[in-house]
Amino acid sequence: MPTSPDGDITLLTGATGFVGSAVARRLAARGHRLRLLVRPGSDRRNLEGIEADLFEGDLRQPAGLAAAVAGCRYLVHVAADYRIWVPDPGAMLAANVAGTTALMQAALDAGVERIVHCSSVAALGLDPGGGEADEETRVTAEAIVGVYKRSKYQAEQAVLRLVRERGLPAVIVNPAGPVGPRDIKPTPTGRMIADAAAGRIPAYVDTGLNIVHVDDVAQGHLLALERGRIGERYILGSENLLLRDLLALVAQEAGRKPPRIALPVAPLWPVAIACEWLGRFGIEPVVTRDHLRMARKKMFFSSAKAIRELGYAPRPAGHAVHDAVAWFRAVGMVQP
Repeated sequence: MPTSPDGDITLLTGATGFVGSAVARRLAARGHRLRLLVRPGSDRRNLEGIEADLFEGDLRQPAGLAAAVAGCRYLVHVAADYRIWVPDPGAMLAANVAGTTALMQAALDAGVERIVHCSSVAALGLDPGGGEADEETRVTAEAIVGVYKRSKYQAEQAVLRLVRERGLPAVIVNPAGPVGPRDIKPTPTGRMIADAAAGRIPAYVDTGLNIVHVDDVAQGHLLALERGRIGERYILGSENLLLRDLLALVAQEAGRKPPRIALPVAPLWPVAIACEWLGRFGIEPVVTRDHLRMARKKMFFSSAKAIRELGYAPRPAGHAVHDAVAWFRAVGMVQP
């Protein structure tokens, strides 16, 4: 099993973030000697209590990635620009696609023994009938909605291409919607949980998603590093929930009444366009056209392959919601 008891270094990207910091804690507990790639000036609150060497660099500056990965035995790549809407898609593509490709090439040149690449269920296909999709569900580039999903799809394809053509020793994990503590930014999913807990979501649309505890996602990364098959993808999810049921779970945790108003998608298009226009002036869009396009299909996934091959054992979604609401309250993002 890959550990670092003899001083072997594991490079982890994205450790200042939500998922990455959870992965860092799992790796450290397993005995890995960690080197963390962090951007200059990044918010490092999530690194508190983690013993690691920090290496300043940026995925958008690939010239420095060779030095970051030098001497490393393992690489766990979690870093990504995770936003549903961005005013400049080019910056997101540079980090998520070009940055990932450059990092993988640097790892190849450095002779890294084993890699885990954190992709996303956003890179996978959806069941057209609203059922559970898996790693083999057909997907095409044309079916991918939004710049974030396109960037994750393109990055995943680049990794798979390097596996086939150059023998990149990479395993891919595809987390669903992670929820839990230390979502300091917060992520789009975390923002929804916080807003619902604060009573700022009065209505919902008829869609669905897969919710998973962030710590279970982190454990899935560790299992993929130790047990995953090179070139394979593993969905790291937990429970498929209709949006109305997820909001009801949050409301129960927050001691609020759940939203009862179901909204059709079509009338929301002018609102989304207006929100995107305001976003160009620094006002975070609460709804975008990509949100509405994604809401047309239920984003339900099966983690059966990870459970079967990795020993992945996620908790029910209620645990994730409980811990997320408790953390948002503790840091003042949701008032008791």
